[in-house]
Formats: sequence, structure tokens, C-alpha cells
Amino acid sequence: MQENIKKFIQQNSPDGGFLQSPEWRKFQESVGRKTYNIPGENFRASIIEHRLPVVGKYFYISRGPIVSLNMGHETYNINSIINLAKKENVGWVRIEPAISEILEVIKKNIKYKIVKAPHDMQPKEILVMDIAKSEEEILSQMKPKTRYNIRLAGKKGVKVFEDRKYMDEFIKLTKITAKRQGIIAHPDEYYRKMAEIIPENMLKLYIAECQGKIIAANLTVFYGNTCTYLHGASYNEYRNVMAPYLLQWKQIQDAKDAGCKKYDFGGIKSYNIKHKTYNNNSWEGITRFKLGFASDTRPVEFPGCYDVVINHGKYCMYRLIQKLKSLIR
Repeated sequence: MQENIKKFIQQNSPDGGFLQSPEWRKFQESVGRKTYNIPGENFRASIIEHRLPVVGKYFYISRGPIVSLNMGHETYNINSIINLAKKENVGWVRIEPAISEILEVIKKNIKYKIVKAPHDMQPKEILVMDIAKSEEEILSQMKPKTRYNIRLAGKKGVKVFEDRKYMDEFIKLTKITAKRQGIIAHPDEYYRKMAEIIPENMLKLYIAECQGKIIAANLTVFYGNTCTYLHGASYNEYRNVMAPYLLQWKQIQDAKDAGCKKYDFGGIKSYNIKHKTYNNNSWEGITRFKLGFASDTRPVEFPGCYDVVINHGKYCMYRLIQKLKSLIR
């Protein structure tokens, strides 16, 4: 049964579908969030309940609902989500469909207003590389500088291995990286719970070591035929030894050995690179780094987040608070 669920999720999810998996829902429960699951024929919605001050609860369906179109059951299943939302007294349901066609089906089959969310929860654009090819083919499609940096890391003495016992070191590195990039890291317990709840054969921690010191680390998840790079962190020093390049290459090799067909690098903003508009410098560097591994791969684009408004009053209050926060920033 579980394998059938995984197969359906994977077949209908451009990103591999881990955020709609039972394992991700169980992890969300472990960090204090209530979750719901609406399965159906050629349909799946794994729902996370979020709570906000003043406006209360809303539902978030990360990278979903997952719908196999033209099967004749969309209306029933989508309205099951709406009925649950009304029963639980939530203000709105935030959806994140894989393709625009699913969004249109949802719009046609419910009577509630659907609006673009004020922000996207997951990256609107991701880079997914085909790793069913040989290692030689994968290397040949990288940019020359990326291949060079992989070799350079090895020459500089960087050693890469996989071991979840270094979770504390990874957490320490996430704080250093967050400060460098001007972002907020997840709480320590978030990562510890992730390692506690998600099985070892799925969640893997990759470590880069140089001169006896851990200098970089990545969290990845292996789900079905897809390996996804979740989080990365590194010291400010040792950046000249190019450890992140060797880490990614080791993860790609291990994913191939595990039978994965796709490697998901996660979020990018290729539009900024193409048009040389860098609204966020951290995205510029991250995007260039990832595109170096798959220079000929076209990024996957999602429609983004949309809100199905259940309670108009609560939702208007929420949008007003969001605008005020934006003005303050």
C-alpha cells in the first residue's frame, strides 16, 4: 500500500513529491503541527494546519493537492478539502499545485474565491537533473568551472562522507551560514526532530572534512526515484577549497547507486541570472552554483501558492497584517 502511495505521488510530482509523503506529515506532527490526509482515487492531499496570531488557523497543502487529471473524481476530492476546512474553522486553504491545469480544475470545481497568495511557501522554480545517464555524461553537461572545482576540492584534501551522527555540527554550521546570508535558520529542534522521525535510509547528512575539521554539510532526502538536496551549510573560512562542489557530486553519485533517476537541487531564480537583475544577492550565488551542475537542464516552474478563501473576514485581516509587515520592513 505504501509503495502504491509513493508511486502515485512520484508520478504526479515534478519535484519527487516528498512534501506530500506520509513521512513529511509525521515530521510536521513531531514539531507540533496538526495534519490531515485526504486520499482519493487518483488524488492525494496531505494537509498541514498552521496557526497565526489574530487571524487563527489556515491549511497549507505543500506541493499539492496531487491530482491525476481527467479521471472524473476531482470535484469530489477537492470539495472534501473545503468541507474539512469549514469543519475545522480555518480561514483559508493555501494550495500549491504542480501545474496550472490543476489550478484551473480547482477553480472550476469550487465556489469559493481563489487568489494569489502574498508569498510562495516553496520555491517557485527548482532545478531537477536527470541522473539516469552515466557519470561521464553527467560530468560532460556540467560547466567546465564546476568540473574543475570538483577536482580541486579533492586535490585540496577535502574528504566527503555520509553520517547522521554529526547533526550537532551541521546545526552549528546552519547558524553561521544564516548569518552570512542574512536569513533566519530553523530552530535546532527542527533538524533534530527531522533526524529522529525520518528514517535513515531516506534522510542523509553529508559531511565535508578538511585537515581534520568539518567545514561543510548538506541534508538530503532519498524518496522513491528522486534525491532532493534540502539544506546546506558551511564555514566562512575554507571557501577556497570548494567543498560544496564535491559534496554535491558525492550526493549525485550515491543517488545513482541507490537507483534514483532524478536529482533535485531545490530552489533557484534563473530569471535573475538570465536578465542580470539581482534583487537578492544570495539567490544569485545559489543559482549560479546549481546551474553549473546542469547547464543544459531547463528549470521546473510551478504556478506558486494560491489561497482558497473560506472566511472572508479572517482572510482580509490576514492580508492587512501582511501589508503592514511589508511596510515596516
